[in-house]
Amino acid sequence: MGKTTIIGGPSAKSGGAANATRTAAEGVAKIDVVAVNAQENRKLYQERIPIYPKLAHGLFRKIKWAFLFVLLGIYYVIPFVRWDRGPSAPDQAVLADFAGRRFYFFFIELWPQEVYYITGLLMLASFGLFMATAMFGRIWCGYACPQTVWTDLFIAVERMVEGDRNARLRLAKQPFSAEKAIKKAIKHAAWIAISFLTGGVFVLYFHDAPTVALGFFTGQAPISAYLFAAILTFTTYTLAGTMREQVCTYMCPWPRIQGAMTDEDTLEVAYRGYRGEPRGPHKKNDSWEGRGDCIDCLQCVAVCPMGIDIRDGDQLECINCALCIDACDAVMEKIGRPKGLIAYDTARNQDLARQHKKPVFKLFRPRVMLYVILLAGIGGAMLYGLVNRSTLELNTLRDRSPIFVQLSDGSIRNGYTVKILNKATIARSFRISVAGIEGASLKAAGAQKQSEFMVVEAGANKVRTLKIYVTIQADTAKVLKASVPIAILVAETNGNEDAVNNTVFLSGKK
Repeated sequence: MGKTTIIGGPSAKSGGAANATRTAAEGVAKIDVVAVNAQENRKLYQERIPIYPKLAHGLFRKIKWAFLFVLLGIYYVIPFVRWDRGPSAPDQAVLADFAGRRFYFFFIELWPQEVYYITGLLMLASFGLFMATAMFGRIWCGYACPQTVWTDLFIAVERMVEGDRNARLRLAKQPFSAEKAIKKAIKHAAWIAISFLTGGVFVLYFHDAPTVALGFFTGQAPISAYLFAAILTFTTYTLAGTMREQVCTYMCPWPRIQGAMTDEDTLEVAYRGYRGEPRGPHKKNDSWEGRGDCIDCLQCVAVCPMGIDIRDGDQLECINCALCIDACDAVMEKIGRPKGLIAYDTARNQDLARQHKKPVFKLFRPRVMLYVILLAGIGGAMLYGLVNRSTLELNTLRDRSPIFVQLSDGSIRNGYTVKILNKATIARSFRISVAGIEGASLKAAGAQKQSEFMVVEAGANKVRTLKIYVTIQADTAKVLKASVPIAILVAETNGNEDAVNNTVFLSGKK
C-alpha cells in the first residue's frame, strides 16, 4: 500500500478554521448589506425633498399670474352671482341643488333625467384636454390645473412671509428660533385660511350661497356643509402646502397618459441642446467660439416648481409651466446672447435645426383634427338638444296588481299612474286623453272632466302625479284581443307642447 502524507498539521488546521470563520463572517455581512438595500428598495413612498423655487420674471410668469387671478376669481365669485329664473326657482347662477334634484347653470336647467348632458360635458372636457395636449403638451398642467393654481398661490404666500429662494433655504437650515417659529406659524396660518376659504366656497355651489355663508358661523348651516368644508380644507392644505410636486409626479395619472397624446410635432418646453452644448461657465470678453450658449448657471433649475433640470430632456415631472424660459431669457439678455435657448419647440424642429433646415410647425395634424371633429360633433349635438329641449315630460306606468278590474256591469277597467313633469318656471294646465280604443272612457282622480279630456294643473318646476282609469264596455271588450296597444296623450291647454306614452290595455281575455 502507498504512504499517505498529511501536509500542514495543527497550525494549518487552525488557519483553515480561521479562514472559514472569516469567510462566513463576510458572507453574513454581505447578506446584511443586501437585506438593508432590499429594505430601502421596498419603500413605497419617496420622502419629499423640499423645493424652494425662485421667483421668475417674464412673459410666462405674467401669464401664470393672470391665470391664477382669473381662475381663482371665477371660483370664489361665481356662487354669489345671481340669475333670475322666476319666483319658483332659485336665483343662484350656478347651483347643484341635490335637495331639489336640479343642476342650474345660468340659463340652463338640468333635471335628473337629463344626466346625459353631464356626460356630454365630461366628454367635451376630455377631448378638449386631449387636443390641447396633442398641440401644446402639458399646458393644462402648467397653467390651469387646480393643483398648479393653488400651489402657485401657496408658494406666493410662502415667498411673502419667508422671502425668496435663498432666504427660504437659509431659514430651513437655521436652528429652531423664535423668528423661525413666527414665520412658519404665519405661513401655515395663511395656508389654512386659504384652504378653509377654498373648502367653504366649494360648499356654496351646492346650497344657496348667501344663506349658507351667513349661517355657517352661527351653526345654522347643514351638517354636510361643515363636513365637506373640513374635507376640502384638509385636502387643499395637504396637497398644495405639503405635497405639491409629489401630487403631479406620484398621484396624478395624466403625466403617464400624455405620452399617448404627444408626438414629434407637439409644441413643448424644450432645451435646445444643439445651441447650448457644450455648456460651461463663461467669463466676460471670453470667446464663444467652440462652445454653446448655456453657461451652466442653473437658473432654469432654481425657478422650476418641480425641481427638475429641463436640460435633461423630456421628463415625466415637467408641467410645461415655461418659467425656465423666463429665467433663461433673462440670463441670455445679460450675457448678450439671443433668447430662446429654452423655448416652446417641437422635437421635429430641433432635428431640423441640427441639420440647418427651416422649422416646420404642424399643429393641426390628423389626430388634432379628429379631436376637433369630436368636439364639434358632441358640442353640436348638445346645443341642438338644448335649443329644442322640451319643458314637458310624461311617464306612464300601468298597474300590476290587479292587472285589470271587471266592474259589475261587465265593463273592463285598467289603472295607470301618470307623472307629468312641468319644467317651465310657471304653472301650466294640461289635457289628458287616451287613443287606440274606440269608445274608451277616461277618469282621473283630482282632474276636471272637459268633453273627452281630463284637465289637470302642474306647478312650476314640479311633477304632477295622478291616477287615471281607462274603461271599455263589455261588448267592446269581447271583440278585443287580450292586449291592446293604446297611447296616453298629454297636451298643454294654452300652448304647443305635448307628450305621448305608449302602453297596453288588458281586455280580460286569456
